[in-house]
Amino acid sequence: MSSTDARTDAGATPAIAPADAVTDEVADTGPGADELTGSEPGVGTDVADTLDLRLPDELIDLIAGQGETGGQASGSVGQGTGAVLPGYGHPVDGTRPHAPCGTSTALADDDLLDNVGAWGPVTTRSGVFQLVPVRIERDLALISRWMNDPAVAAFWELEGPESVTENHLRPQLDGDGRSVPCLGVLDGTPMSYWEIYRADLDPLARHYPARPHDTGVHLLIGGVANRGRGLGTGLLKAVADLVLDHRPPCARVVAEPDLRNTPSVSAFLSAGFRFSAEVELPDKRAALMIRDRALRALL
Repeated sequence: MSSTDARTDAGATPAIAPADAVTDEVADTGPGADELTGSEPGVGTDVADTLDLRLPDELIDLIAGQGETGGQASGSVGQGTGAVLPGYGHPVDGTRPHAPCGTSTALADDDLLDNVGAWGPVTTRSGVFQLVPVRIERDLALISRWMNDPAVAAFWELEGPESVTENHLRPQLDGDGRSVPCLGVLDGTPMSYWEIYRADLDPLARHYPARPHDTGVHLLIGGVANRGRGLGTGLLKAVADLVLDHRPPCARVVAEPDLRNTPSVSAFLSAGFRFSAEVELPDKRAALMIRDRALRALL
């Protein structure tokens, strides 16, 4: 799948959007399978690429600490006590409910992305927005339906039966926490799909001068009714702010929409990102977009 244009409208907007495709700033900017897994185009994509990078010291310390307190490899998921997000069953305070039996919770409380599920809601001009980590048993049918939208499939390349989407989600959910798939919930209604990932630990890091804790964003706007009306820019800004607010070590939020996808690049610019460089990726020529913590007050 095309790696970053699928991420633009909340995923990745088409590089050259067809007449019936989403033309809002960010329609779909999702990663391609090759980018997500680090495999060569056409090679199986069910194994995540580790890049042979060393895990951060804080994660090593975490694992060591867990071993001293009972040898549990993954933290337990705390029971939230906040009000339930209307219509979606998630506490408004951002804490996560216990996962059902059989659901992976690896590194759920202290992961490489500082517990995305606990970031909580934020008020935007479009309503109250929250990133809710994906649960296969609850969310697969919805995400698969979005992936079968032709405007989305053109860039994510995950059309087909639900098993195709599940095979994309499972490596992230069962992995070490370097990529967290989420639903974007607006006023209690799931309306977008996001992937928050450690760009410095991703195959993308081979193609630009990555810095420790660089955090990447992939997204797509799910429903046609939510596209083309300015949601992309506002939600991109909100999510970038969430990253910077909840990940103190992160100095930059990055994205790489297709360079030809002018609406997508424009959305990132309007959301406070700057154009950094053209980057030649395996499946496209991308615009490396960066939102700097240091320039946050100015953009």
